[in-house]
Amino acid sequence: MTNSHDLVVIGAGPGGYVAAIRAAQLGLNVGVIEKESRLGGTCLRIGCIPSKALLESSELFHETKHSFAGHGIVAKEVALDLKAMLARKDGVVDQLTKGIAGLLKKNKITRYEGLGRFTGPGAVEVVAADGKVTALTAKNVLIATGSTSATLKGIELDGDKVGTSTEALSWPAVPGHLVVIGAGAIGLELGSVWCRLGAKVTVLEYLDRILPANDAEIAKDAQKVLAKQGLTFKLGVKVTGARATKDGAVVEIEGQQPITCDRVLVSVGRKPHTEGLGLDKVGITLDPKGRIPVDAHFRTAAAGVFAIGDVIPGPMLAHKAEEEGVACVEHIVTGYGHVNYDAIPNVVYTHPEVAGVGKTEEELVAAGIPYRKGAFPFLANGRAKALGQTDGKVKILAHKETDRILGVHILGPRAGDLIAEAVAAMEFGASAEDLARTCHAHPTLAEVVKEAALAVDGRALHI
Repeated sequence: MTNSHDLVVIGAGPGGYVAAIRAAQLGLNVGVIEKESRLGGTCLRIGCIPSKALLESSELFHETKHSFAGHGIVAKEVALDLKAMLARKDGVVDQLTKGIAGLLKKNKITRYEGLGRFTGPGAVEVVAADGKVTALTAKNVLIATGSTSATLKGIELDGDKVGTSTEALSWPAVPGHLVVIGAGAIGLELGSVWCRLGAKVTVLEYLDRILPANDAEIAKDAQKVLAKQGLTFKLGVKVTGARATKDGAVVEIEGQQPITCDRVLVSVGRKPHTEGLGLDKVGITLDPKGRIPVDAHFRTAAAGVFAIGDVIPGPMLAHKAEEEGVACVEHIVTGYGHVNYDAIPNVVYTHPEVAGVGKTEEELVAAGIPYRKGAFPFLANGRAKALGQTDGKVKILAHKETDRILGVHILGPRAGDLIAEAVAAMEFGASAEDLARTCHAHPTLAEVVKEAALAVDGRALHI
């Protein structure tokens, strides 16, 4: 027996399940294939959500030990219950995965558990864990299978002493010395978690800077703050190997002495997950980076087959995948659908947070685009002072001739929330003057955004 759908989505991560829900809202008969028993993809199960839960818990632990006294709060005999902290993290994930299952049911979306793969044009089969095969036909198929952790030559992953972010979310004890390979968002976030909980953390990075996807000035400031918190950085180093030993692990570095440690976190990026999809059955060929080529409307080389998220070019971000999923199915049904890639925010959930949208200053210089810059520190903000969180600043880049906002970059408390205002402003083509003329409540952290916009024109008020 073959089940038929208007749309079959392979992958139930943020891009896949959101696309499925929007398609159902538009009246399509939708089926979703997911190999894992829990929905939500990497982001929800072993990525964004559990890491943020641990970041929040570890920050509260660190604040209790080191900052409460300054607020007149005496907390004696503060102790870590790591088992309870990890259980809370798992509970958050469990609640949200069940919530997604409920959303699919509410929208009358058929869920298939197993591996999805093409058998021919418009034909997909689902192979369950017990080997049972279910055949599907669909007018349209959307590939949203996400990505997996990348690694480096010479690194021997053992899923314990030398592992990826997946393992780092569930270590049963705080490592004495943790070596993090890669100074991107994942490495810094999880490195921060274990540093707060008591680990010595050494971050190794091949480039001469951290956070290569972010504005260099903001990243440099972030490194200084994180170093004060206890993270040790070794930049411009080439890791040639990492392996588990009897007592821990060892990391080999070109031209330097090996580093012995208790655990190694490999966080050198992610790669598209396209294995086993049977793409050859529909004539889809991957690009040199293993991604699925698509046009502006997410159409692949195969008629009726679309792809979104981490398997196509662009930043590997959950919210980017969601926007693409909505735009894709809306175009299928209505003929309209668009994603503005100049207004996709990026957030690093360290403390303080790092957030950005639009062009970095380096990109503007390289492109020869004339610009003006305005910056304002959280140190001069009343709300930040009251919170006791004054590290960082807001930096706004605007076109020198038109004043249109080209990029906004933030290092500071709740930067991930503050960037939303900048994204909305850029989406509607606002100028720095527009932000500067917008009334912001006092006292709030958002006033720093307003002051940075004023600073573009050299007229910040509180500095």
